[in-house]
Amino acid sequence: MSGFLILEADGAGAHPAAWRAGRTAPSSVLGAEALREVALAAESAGFHALSYTDGPLPEGPDAQARLNAVQRAAFVGPLTHSIGLLPQVDTVYTEPFHVATQLASLDYVSQGRAGWLLAASDDAREAAAVGRSVADGDRRRAEAGASVEANRRLWDSWEDDAVIKDVESGKYLDAGRLHYADFQADLGNGEGYFVKGPSIIPRPLQGQLPVAAPAALVSEDDGPLSPREVDAVLVSEPSLERLRDGLVRLRESFGPRAEGGPALVAELEVVLDARGLSAADRLAELDAATPWSTGRARFVGTAEELAVVLEELLEVADGVRLHPAVLDVDLPELSALTLPLLRSRGLLRAGEPGNTFRAVLGLGRAVNRYSTEAAQSVAAGTGAQA
Repeated sequence: MSGFLILEADGAGAHPAAWRAGRTAPSSVLGAEALREVALAAESAGFHALSYTDGPLPEGPDAQARLNAVQRAAFVGPLTHSIGLLPQVDTVYTEPFHVATQLASLDYVSQGRAGWLLAASDDAREAAAVGRSVADGDRRRAEAGASVEANRRLWDSWEDDAVIKDVESGKYLDAGRLHYADFQADLGNGEGYFVKGPSIIPRPLQGQLPVAAPAALVSEDDGPLSPREVDAVLVSEPSLERLRDGLVRLRESFGPRAEGGPALVAELEVVLDARGLSAADRLAELDAATPWSTGRARFVGTAEELAVVLEELLEVADGVRLHPAVLDVDLPELSALTLPLLRSRGLLRAGEPGNTFRAVLGLGRAVNRYSTEAAQSVAAGTGAQA
């Protein structure tokens, strides 16, 4: 089965010293033109989605800056036509109601191409910014699970036909088709929160935005965030061999896609031969400024060799998220060589204008839990797809 590719498009590239080697002036990395160029180049190349990382940046000699991920995705939305937009949004220090409405708005801006790259921060700086203590592992997973459920209920709080625009009666919406979320989050130790709802934004165009979460947050049993509550799981391991093994293990644990298991997405850093330099020499030059250490698997070599590695990964993964070392150096190589090779071998899904991000993941439109259709489904014992 053909797979999909996500491009991580944060800043000048994934390497902390990327700004030193890119063509874009450091003062312009956060500018509108740079955002536009990367998005259009990725869409033209055939990438299926762009992701935008958020949160505090590493400190050090190559200190960087970034803009809010949702805002970047919202800017890119009207400029693109087929590529999915996957901003990272934290679940620990961000109010679920705000997350739900911002992401629903992004879905409208992008005409159904939005997703949610879920994060649960353990960064002391983020905690201090909102006057909270740092969340430990169990608390982080509990916060993530509660936030996903709150968001899903808020997205469903407007039925699809709630907006009636009845000129004769003067009614814009049918209040009977709006529903209270009434969600109580239990975070342990007597702590939690309550979300009443309904949302202030009509139901997203996709019904439910696809939710992608790191494997570290997803419980392999009946924990706070189970595999059935997310649509994609990002799998990161320190080597290609361990990455492949991890994908196989998680597929066995989470179950096949045909039975409701989440899509598995391999995380891979990429440094390619480019501009007459070998990938190894490029990496050494970048590392001389600031070493690149993330714990993700990394490919260093030619664009053609990368196509072979991706083919092997797509045998066990549904998709791969690529983290190019330097965007405006590695992206042209990916576009001109790697992706065409994968397409010629029938390994990539077709990306077409009008595709939703749910379609990229092989998901149909979600049934609203509050609708008559959902009630009939439950009564019949078939359930409703989230």
